[in-house]
Amino acid sequence: MKTPDPLRRRWIILALIFCAFVLSYVDRQILSVLKPAIKAEFALDDRGYALLANVFVACYAACYAGAGWLVDRFGAGRMMLCSLAGWSCACAGAAFTKTFGQMAFFRGALGIAEPLAFPSQLRAVTLWFPARMRATANSVCAAGSTVGAIVAVPLVSWLALRSGWRAAFVVPGAAGLLVALGWKIFYRDPPPDVRAANTGAAGAEKGFAWPRLWRTRSLWGIVLSRFISDPVWYFCLMWLPGYLQEQSGLSLRQIAWCGWIPFLAADLGGIGSSALSDRLVKRGVESLRARKLTLAGAACLAPVCALTPHLPHAFATIAIFCLVGIVCLTWLFNLGVVVAEAFPAANVGSVWGIAGAFGAGGAILFNVFVGEAMMSAGPGKMFAVMAVLHPLAALVLWKMIRREKPVQTPAPAANATP
Repeated sequence: MKTPDPLRRRWIILALIFCAFVLSYVDRQILSVLKPAIKAEFALDDRGYALLANVFVACYAACYAGAGWLVDRFGAGRMMLCSLAGWSCACAGAAFTKTFGQMAFFRGALGIAEPLAFPSQLRAVTLWFPARMRATANSVCAAGSTVGAIVAVPLVSWLALRSGWRAAFVVPGAAGLLVALGWKIFYRDPPPDVRAANTGAAGAEKGFAWPRLWRTRSLWGIVLSRFISDPVWYFCLMWLPGYLQEQSGLSLRQIAWCGWIPFLAADLGGIGSSALSDRLVKRGVESLRARKLTLAGAACLAPVCALTPHLPHAFATIAIFCLVGIVCLTWLFNLGVVVAEAFPAANVGSVWGIAGAFGAGGAILFNVFVGEAMMSAGPGKMFAVMAVLHPLAALVLWKMIRREKPVQTPAPAANATP
């Protein structure tokens, strides 16, 4: 097989990451699309479903920070391959479960394997793409996640209606193993000249040591931003399809026809906002400031979420969550680029991994809150809380995040000759 030239290879890598992220979000969203069927199969109420959802999120959160360190230590190539193979096997394994405990085991395994993929993606994009293209390239990769969310709703519904809910786990798992094979064949780190042009360092970059990284203000700004804002996107993935079925009266077949619309809107909005962010940079706006402006503008749309219980028709809920989804993916697509702008390339995997762990931790707490609200207080309070999370995260973003540079230790002066 002829080896692709570096500029062509980076687009092949981008396409493989896109496909991987499509499948990762199909795999994680299967549970939410099949929520009524899974609850019936394992005799669960909403609290039990929240527990099953949290098994995945807890394992995901526990492994995310370490995943970033592993990516910075061993490279994006090996870690993405391990992640792809691991989560694909976990997804397929869920099809053969007979008890709640077995299903929880495989959802936990999915949560352990997936975190390696996201810092791997960010590191690969940082190494392969220059700053002027980085937000767009990052958004194309990350768009695979919401394409996965779009595809998951009709695909999982069709597989479940045609062949039973277990088939909805087997097919994506097998597809993931094929993408893992493609990654094994094509991924390489960039040659030194490409790496130098994109990161300013042809070899190993100077970065923060792990203990020093935790003392940077911007790390805590990224961490808090994701801890506050991530629960809204996790709600869209884990609760929205079931909410439309149980609260708005849509059938599984109707969900297959329209449940994907918020995720398509989110994807288009996230890519568009990232392109806008890159355009601001090309027009001379300082790159980190351009990302902050984009994120703050999107956060202004978030309060529309509070209208959801007051407009109970299913299509009103879908319209509201089209806007909410745009806010969420604008943040997820561009906040990763903020990491790449604020930290040395040697640390981006670790920072994104730590932030992802805290974001998932926020989702765990919010899942418990949602489960209780759906059983007792009703959804109004839940949507009111969701409405203010992104604006709060925007305040943290502006106050805490800046460019972080490691302190360079000066070389000792040579002894003067007599």
